[in-house]
Amino acid sequence: MKLFSFFTQELAIDLGTANTLIIQNGEIVVDEPSIVAMDRRTGETIAVGTKAMQMHEKTHENIKTIRPLKDGVIADFQAAESLIEGLINMIDSRKSFFTHLRMVICIPSGITEVEKRAVFDSADHVDSKETYLIHEPLAAALGIGLNVEEPEGNMIIDIGGGTTEIAVIALSGIVADQSIRTAGDEFTSDIVNYMRREHNLLIGERTAEIIKLKVGSAMEELDEPPEDIPVNGRDLMTGIPKQKIISYQEIARSIDKSIAKIEEAILKALEATPPELAADIYRKGLYLTGGGAALRGLDKRIAAKTKLDVHVPEDPLRAVVIGTGIALDNIGKFSFLIDRKNV
Repeated sequence: MKLFSFFTQELAIDLGTANTLIIQNGEIVVDEPSIVAMDRRTGETIAVGTKAMQMHEKTHENIKTIRPLKDGVIADFQAAESLIEGLINMIDSRKSFFTHLRMVICIPSGITEVEKRAVFDSADHVDSKETYLIHEPLAAALGIGLNVEEPEGNMIIDIGGGTTEIAVIALSGIVADQSIRTAGDEFTSDIVNYMRREHNLLIGERTAEIIKLKVGSAMEELDEPPEDIPVNGRDLMTGIPKQKIISYQEIARSIDKSIAKIEEAILKALEATPPELAADIYRKGLYLTGGGAALRGLDKRIAAKTKLDVHVPEDPLRAVVIGTGIALDNIGKFSFLIDRKNV
């Protein structure tokens, strides 16, 4: 058995719309943006991850940058294969002579059968001999230390880049769920539109992402508000570059409608929850994971809306990949893992 394990490479992959993380041997070995830069003339991959992100929105006509995943699923099959292959090749201990690659990849709970097959096909392209899929809410629950096999209800709200996954979990399965395509990317788009509408300032996606990280807020009143930041862009009236000072209150107003959609989805999931599990959720509260969980004031806003406690783990961004790694270590134990035979 030890000899076989020597010839096996096991990877847990959180294939996200915004970022892709890979765990090997219990450690995060890759944490890179989910983006690929390609040569338009030859179709060759120039860069993946951080190097490709540095080129994003700054390319000339011969180079294009592609984000292969949209709303949590593969939108560009060829670019997704290049992304997975490029990120796996970044792993220092990548073994080139062994034969057996085993992977667990997490997917949104609202994914279709066709979209599942696209993930399996991408894994096949990098010569994965065993590929398993796990739904993001289950992976997030494992990642924050919940026992998903118990006959007790836990509600997970995982706000990623492309989707927000809301699920009530009990007995190793999802009892009630809502999957909406309103998440981090939508917040970024809201900020771009707000700057155009209110300040006649045209900014790029990367700048909007920086604004979201530095002064992003779900509420217009915070106990510890961030400082206002200068934002550079192009004046839509004159075409000349200019700068505006932006406060967190403005960003809270710009993303208010998108957060309201997430609140509505949470309430729908709670309405669909069986009463005994609802009693468990009242006692335990809600668990917020994903990059969106880091948005200032979001936990307080959801708590005020639902009248329930909201818990944010220490590292919400990595909860899903950590849970995927736990699933990888317990492939024979967890019945909720999906393999190709079940698709």
